[in-house]
Amino acid sequence: MGKPTGFLDYEREETHAYSVQERIKNYNEFHDSLSPEERRAQAARCMECGVPFCQSGMNIGGMISGCPLNNLIPEWNDLIYRGNMEQAYKRLRITNNFPEFTSRVCPALCEKACTCGANGDAVTVRNNEYSVVETAYKNGWAKAEAPKVRTKKKVAVIGSGPSGLAAADQLNRRGHRVTVFERSDRVGGLMMYGIPNMKLEKNIIDRRIDIMKAEGIEFKTGVNVGKDISYKELKENFDRIVLACGASNPRDIKVDGREAEGIYFAVDFLKSTTKSLLDNDLKEGMYISAKGKNVIVIGGGDTGNDCVGTCVRHGAKSILQIEMMPKLPDERAENNPWPQWPRVCKTDYGQEEAAAVYGTDPRIYQTTVKRFLKDENGNLKGAQLVGLKFEKDEKTGRMNMKQVEGSEYEVEAELVLIAAGFLGSENYVTEAFGVEVDGRTNVIGQNNTHKTNVENVFTAGDMHSGQSLVVRAIRDGRDCAREVDESLMGYSNL
Repeated sequence: MGKPTGFLDYEREETHAYSVQERIKNYNEFHDSLSPEERRAQAARCMECGVPFCQSGMNIGGMISGCPLNNLIPEWNDLIYRGNMEQAYKRLRITNNFPEFTSRVCPALCEKACTCGANGDAVTVRNNEYSVVETAYKNGWAKAEAPKVRTKKKVAVIGSGPSGLAAADQLNRRGHRVTVFERSDRVGGLMMYGIPNMKLEKNIIDRRIDIMKAEGIEFKTGVNVGKDISYKELKENFDRIVLACGASNPRDIKVDGREAEGIYFAVDFLKSTTKSLLDNDLKEGMYISAKGKNVIVIGGGDTGNDCVGTCVRHGAKSILQIEMMPKLPDERAENNPWPQWPRVCKTDYGQEEAAAVYGTDPRIYQTTVKRFLKDENGNLKGAQLVGLKFEKDEKTGRMNMKQVEGSEYEVEAELVLIAAGFLGSENYVTEAFGVEVDGRTNVIGQNNTHKTNVENVFTAGDMHSGQSLVVRAIRDGRDCAREVDESLMGYSNL
């Protein structure tokens, strides 16, 4: 512990966000950095607790508390305080393959479990992590370190999202020859096209991929495994296969009028903007545009918020975000004590921007779409919304959501974005490999491992465990890599 009274001497200070009116002019990240002295003061607030819940990654109250990667948070906070950023980066990389990703898009489970947060403000762990990794790039510490010894084993990783990249990185460190197959035109999975630039600029992904290439990993884009290349071909050319294709099967809203023109899945909308932004700076108009339109976003999660923020930048006429569940409390409830994940209402950047631009919070709760309205040409012109309430099923005792009779009302909408989550893996991939899936179409790992029912085929990430966080996908990819390595070598030092 660098300073025993740090949490008393210094107040929590986060990186400063640009004003709404300034940041919505572009699609760039929008936070300033603290000075090195200010960052050291923030790191000094970490007390290196006897029981550091921040790095525990335990399941408490049905949700993960602390970092799933078990990042050595108190150790590198102390190193930041002492000004040893290079060593802090080395300690960070022991457990986290991609701190440049998690320090931008992770909801900071570590901070929610920070002891300082039990009766005050948590340590700025995520901002500290960001400072460490960006300092490492600036000073050349984040560089290619190819393995000195190579095995004669070859591994194919299908999918270049966080789990696939983590598995590839780990297996390459061990000396295996790794080839990553990605069906899209760019590497990164949903981090590339499912997370907008405002949260993760794509050059951040590219610079890490450049390092991985220099370390010997081969990337093949535009290859749709299961269609362009078969399991038989992969089996003949690789010793092991890792399926890390994500849970990219979006959940639909099946109501009358769903066929109207102007209704899209959120991931397709976000991808169209990001791809067009990268290809031609949005100049050719080859994307789904919200400009001048009344927009409804269905879903209150992170993806829904990203849609709201993107629509604000497009210049939407109005934005409504509907959520089936009730509004969460603004403060922890008594039955949700620290260090559990706080089930509280969060206003994210998109909602903040919409409120500033349109004058009101875009969210409405306990509401769903009853039917979509279309004009004589089949184009979307509005939606009929209906209120929801919970009712107890007398037979099962469960609380079910029911529509409130007489609560229907209509709103104008020329664009609807469905951000209702994902159902699991896509059938054509699982069928091509013959792997078993559960009722949610997640690929089953045999005996609580990452090994599938098909010989020498493993699985990792959202395809294995269902839709989750980037940080959990990285952890699952690392765990899978260790099992693959052990199956190849008889033991593993990963």
